[in-house]
Amino acid sequence: MTAKTLVTLEDVGLRVGNTVILRRAKLTLEAGEKIGLLGPNGSGKTTLLRLLATLIRPTSGHGTVLGARLGTDDVFAVRPGIVMVGHLPGLYPELTLGENTRFVARLAGRAPASADQALAAVGLAGAAGRRADQSSKGMLRRTELARVLIIEPRLLLLDEAHAGLDAEAVGLVDTIADRVTSAGGCAVLVSHEADRLEVDRSLRVTDGAVEEVS
Repeated sequence: MTAKTLVTLEDVGLRVGNTVILRRAKLTLEAGEKIGLLGPNGSGKTTLLRLLATLIRPTSGHGTVLGARLGTDDVFAVRPGIVMVGHLPGLYPELTLGENTRFVARLAGRAPASADQALAAVGLAGAAGRRADQSSKGMLRRTELARVLIIEPRLLLLDEAHAGLDAEAVGLVDTIADRVTSAGGCAVLVSHEADRLEVDRSLRVTDGAVEEVS
């Protein structure tokens, strides 16, 4: 592993009961890379993202994320450097979009102004006072992208990267992913639509196996 390697998985498997979710996954992610993650529904893409986010432990094999060994308490120290944007928005519904982003800024040790700047950057400067539960899916997705700008993660994991975004906002995904990679981080973008991804290389998950896409 080099100083620029952010993630390594060696023969990592994950089993839930008798169901195999991931099988002998091998993976290396380097600083500055933008990775596409492809595969059909149920293939294990989201599970792989959750593993990379250190939210679940492998049942076999070994790996490291941002220098922390998976399956150990070391991962707690690196989690502040990881952002995962999943299918469902990680926002408090009763708070406004501005309150949600300012809360993220406070947790990340950033100035409150960074929250307002991030909302403006994703086109929501005029919607900071709107409650999350009164916002459209697209607005919630933009707010999640604002969270990425606030935290400035070393590892960005976007599940269904373009879901819920209108055509105008799709470019935000690439802009934000490029911002992470240009700062020496890595971005992993899940999509069903390979032609919409502008990435350095792509991986495909099929029946729990991870393979490079030629």
